Parts: sequence; structure tokens; C-alpha cells
Amino acid sequence: MVLLRRFGAPRTPAVGETPAIPDARKQGIMTLKMPTAKGWVQGHVPEAAPGLRVNAFASGLDHPRWIEVLPNGDVLVAESKEQPSPPRTLMDHATQATMRRARAIGVSANRITLWRDSDGDGVAETREVFAEDQNQPFGMALAGGTFYVGNTDGIVAFSYTDGATRLTGPGRKLVDFKPGGHWTRSLILSPDRTKLYAGVGSLSNIGDHGMEAEEGRATIWELDLATEQARIFASGLRNAVGMAWEPATGTLWTVVNERDGLGDETPPDYLTSVQEGGFYGWPFCYWGQTVDDRVEQDPAMVSRAIRPDYALGGHTASLGLCWMPEGTLPGFPDGMVIGQHGSWNRSTLSGYRVAFVPFQNGRPAGPPRDILWGFLSQDEKEAYGRPVGVAIGSDKASLLVADDVGDVIWRVTAAG
Repeated sequence: MVLLRRFGAPRTPAVGETPAIPDARKQGIMTLKMPTAKGWVQGHVPEAAPGLRVNAFASGLDHPRWIEVLPNGDVLVAESKEQPSPPRTLMDHATQATMRRARAIGVSANRITLWRDSDGDGVAETREVFAEDQNQPFGMALAGGTFYVGNTDGIVAFSYTDGATRLTGPGRKLVDFKPGGHWTRSLILSPDRTKLYAGVGSLSNIGDHGMEAEEGRATIWELDLATEQARIFASGLRNAVGMAWEPATGTLWTVVNERDGLGDETPPDYLTSVQEGGFYGWPFCYWGQTVDDRVEQDPAMVSRAIRPDYALGGHTASLGLCWMPEGTLPGFPDGMVIGQHGSWNRSTLSGYRVAFVPFQNGRPAGPPRDILWGFLSQDEKEAYGRPVGVAIGSDKASLLVADDVGDVIWRVTAAG
């Protein structure tokens, strides 16, 4: 059931503000290609851009996905994994077998660990279990004395005391989300810390189980922390994961994983600003008003679709996102850092790197640059690692990267 299509594959990635997106080429059987998870041998690390070096800040984790840096410098890591549902078709069986080989599905640790670097040498010496028995935890946020966890089935609030190394009590459920499908629930606070935003991905590729099953999904939610009332902030975002604020304009940005089954570069994943009440096309269309004729159409919704701001290439699985100010890493101006987890639905692999998009005047300003790469073997058969969450270190001079195949948190700093 694994089908690789190299003949006629596009050679130019669909990247930037005006990408060249090939016409859709519907795949009767999905292209399925994922490298076998190998991990890193001792002394082997990702390659870094000139002027940078990388070291393991924390290791020995169990599928680390997301990072939250606390004000005191403690680093929290959500350790969780996709839970396989019962396979219904031969393609389901093939997909799950491939994902197990890639360590993408399995038993989830369902915990958040705390890592502390007390001596400031860039390597954590202390590990504590900050929270356990969660339901596929992912996003995290701290506002005052409350700590928020984005579990796959909703947002949970815990009481928190400064410097605590463990949450106590069961927590209080504030918002319910439908689990399954795209299961990650990223969180970000508004700059004034009065609202919390959550990315909730679709259940399926293109509404395969009907739109009723997708109600409340393919969205970014907004939770008012004072009233604890939640609403959909933006929709039509197939799988919005990482979110970040652009500080000059105060605009929310996100990275979105687009639909599968239309070709190596069609449509591209993207980085976009998020408008309140905005609709971004899924499942009816992509990159503005390009209709997906596999879907029963709604012309009114297509006419509303907002074209994204910046294409990131097809199937890169861009998950992590954070704003990196100029001066954080040498040679990099203001811009967005993106953790690209890597493709499965294309004939030649894409992603598997940490990328950077420069910004000027609140907008992307130029081609992307690589910060870290070397997560794949040259023949694309093995993955040493797969980047996910990204965060600026508490010293404001380092970048932390979660690697869920290497089971490592990498730390990127100036060389020398």
C-alpha cells in the first residue's frame, strides 16, 4: 500500500509570499513515505548555521513535543504521543505500521517534566515530574497563579506557586475539545495576559467524516481568563499548531499544516497572520480561492477565504513557532523560528529542520533560512530526530528545540 511518486515531482518548493503552487494531482492511494526512527548516537548532533553551536540541554525524554520556559528559567516539556485508533482499511494498516516504525504513534507518556539548569552551563541537571496522568498534553501557559495545560480533550487550569516543581490536584476543566485526529492543542497567552488562544486541528484530511464531526475543529479558540468564556477566534485552519505574537503590530501568527493527497507541493503548509473572525479555506479551498473539488463545495465560504501570508513548502509539517528578536542568535534579525517536523505525504521528504523567516515592519521579508538541519540520513531512510516545539531560552540568547525522535531538547547558541 506504500506508493512513492518521484516521476514528475516538482523541483521548486512552494515557498514565500507568492509561491508557485503546482496544479493538484489527486492521489488515488496516498503517497506514504516516512523514515525509520533511529535517534542520535553519542557525539552526533544536528548541523547548525554558521556562527552557531548546538548541545543537548536535556535528554532521555519520551517523545518530547512542546516547550514552555517559566519566568524563573525552568524549562517545561510536554511528553506525549498520538494514540492509534482502530484501523478500518488496508491504508489505515499501512499508515499505522509506517508511523510505528517512525515512532509517531504508540503509548503516550502523558506528562510534563520540569528541567532546571542551576549552574547556567546550558545543560539541565535537575528533572522533576511537573504534571502526570494528563490526556496527551501539549500546550502550556502560565498567567499569575494559574497554570494552563492544553490536553487533547480540553484546557485544564491548575493552581501554581512561583518556583513549584510539581502541580498538585486534578486541575479544573475550562474548555472541552473533541479528541482524535489532529490531537495537539497548542496554547498562547495574549500580550496583556487576559486571554488564552488554543489551536485545535481537524479530525480528518478534508472533512472525510462529514462537517458535523468537524464542529469546533480546524480553528483557533479564544478563552477569556476573567469570565472563562470561550469562542472560536478564527476558522478554516486545517491544523494550526504553533502560535506567536509579532511585537511591532501585536498581531497573532500561526503555522498551519495543509491537506494531503494533491501532490508533493500542493498545497503548501503556511505561516499566516490570524484575523479575528477570519476564515482560511479548509476544507473547501486552499491558498485563497483554489477549490478542492474532492469536497462538496460551499461557494459562500470559498468567497470568504483569506489567502495566507507566507508559504512554507508542501507537507513540511511546520509545528513549532516562536518570535526571535534580533540579537538572540548572531546573524539573525527579527523573525519567526519554525520547527518543521517533516513530511510523509510526498515522494521526496521535506521539512526535518528548524527554519527562520525574517520579518520587517510586521511582515515576512525574504526567503527562509535554516538554523538546524541534519535530522535525516542522506538516503532519507532514517531519521535521527524530528523537530517540534521551539522556544527562546530564559537567557534571551539561546533557542530550545524539542526533538521527539531523538528524545532530546536541543539548545542553540552563539559559537565560541
